[in-house]
Amino acid sequence: MRVGPTFASRLAPPSDPYEVGREAIRAFAVAVGDDDPIHRDPEAARAYGHPDVVAPPTFVVSLTMRSEAQAAADAFGDIDMADILHRDQAFAYSRPVRAGDRLVVTSEVSAREIDGRQILTLETDVSTTDGEHVCTANSVMVYSGPVAR
Repeated sequence: MRVGPTFASRLAPPSDPYEVGREAIRAFAVAVGDDDPIHRDPEAARAYGHPDVVAPPTFVVSLTMRSEAQAAADAFGDIDMADILHRDQAFAYSRPVRAGDRLVVTSEVSAREIDGRQILTLETDVSTTDGEHVCTANSVMVYSGPVAR
């Protein structure tokens, strides 16, 4: 464990491209109980000006979690997830995730100590392989496990 009060931020390498499929969007929408037809029906999505079905806003979590876990592991080594409390998460979109997008994810992690606990802050950018920004996800987690001094 390399978590400590003087930890500087670290940037994880970009992920391999992920191609967003209609079925992945539909399955995610069903899983989260979002019955908006723009997540299932291309014609409904086009009626709202989208070229294809669009993903529910939290769909990117399925991509960002992998990148964030890699950034945390690269920075801190193995972290016991039982010692992590998910405190906050926010998304800032430039545009919705659409079927057919090829997305790349990059995460930066930093830590600071407050009252003997490590506060891990992760900023994760989701962009197309052409470099178009799609979303930035910000997560804050509290780590209460062993700390390197």
